[in-house]
Amino acid sequence: MVSTPDARFRVAVAGASGYAGGEFLRLAAAHPHLEIGTVTAHSNAGSQLGEVQPHLRSLADKVLEPTTAEALAGHDVVVLGLPHGASGEIAAQLPDDVLVLDLGADHRLASAADWESFYGSAHAGTWPYGLPELSHADGTHQRDHLAGVRRIAVPGCNVTAVTLGLQPGVAAGLVSPTDVVAVLANGFSGAGKALKPHLLAAEGLGAAVPYAVGGTHRHIPEIAQNLRTAGAPDVSISFTPTLVPMSRGILATVTARLAPGRGGATSAEVRAVWEEACADEPFVELLPEGQWPSTAATLGANAALVQVALDEGAGRVVTVTALDNLVKGTAGQAVQAMNLALGLPETAGLRTEGVAP
Repeated sequence: MVSTPDARFRVAVAGASGYAGGEFLRLAAAHPHLEIGTVTAHSNAGSQLGEVQPHLRSLADKVLEPTTAEALAGHDVVVLGLPHGASGEIAAQLPDDVLVLDLGADHRLASAADWESFYGSAHAGTWPYGLPELSHADGTHQRDHLAGVRRIAVPGCNVTAVTLGLQPGVAAGLVSPTDVVAVLANGFSGAGKALKPHLLAAEGLGAAVPYAVGGTHRHIPEIAQNLRTAGAPDVSISFTPTLVPMSRGILATVTARLAPGRGGATSAEVRAVWEEACADEPFVELLPEGQWPSTAATLGANAALVQVALDEGAGRVVTVTALDNLVKGTAGQAVQAMNLALGLPETAGLRTEGVAP
């Protein structure tokens, strides 16, 4: 399916009062092929969008409707920015010819056992995965498998950062995926808008606090799934996220041992693998040598900034990836996948320029 240059698609957003739904609306408002239709919410239903998303000035007068299949009907694209576990029921009521983008986790995992183990509820099924840059062991990328699909599971933000940073080494057989260590610094918006004591400014400002320690974070099986797709026969990952006092952003530091037989690799050879993997990617950039990613450089941008180094003494490759968890980690990624599914240019409506200072 290839859309015409003047094609227009009407989009509805469920969960429009949340961070992810609001970010999709911000991007959609400037997208040359989108017309924004119904916006819905749960507890904020009946309010004007401008009351809960005051930065969306062009959409401020839109009234939030209750989230029902009837309210979402009559659109070409439906975006579900709902809590985990809530998307499956509403998606099942939407027609098969509507493109549905799930920003939640409900349809990301191929393994029902993994879902039930980490999320504690019945698995809603598996949809095509919305990470266009994901490498496949056969040499293709996930973007090659998204044209014309009508259901897309948008990846987790932490998953995106870890996958984009490490997958070049996995796909090339350069690193061993059985001893991966990932430590992430995460902005507070990744926890959503729900009022929780540890997310209050009085608690969070001036503090860095780990969470979901010891293999309990729900993104772990999704990361392992992606690395297996990229060619890893088996995956073992130690994953530790940390809340730090910033609104947006993820800085993911991921290390892995050099694969057996690759212990003699040089820094230049390691860098060449990442250069080749990132060369044609519009939204993933390997920074010049000596320049390290900063979350500040990605704010508001659909960009993942990557750097790689060889720790010769430890025999490990170190990758650092920065991205905006609400853009390249969620809503921007959804737009990328949506563009591909609709036959639009993958870059339509997306920018890599951030906001500074």
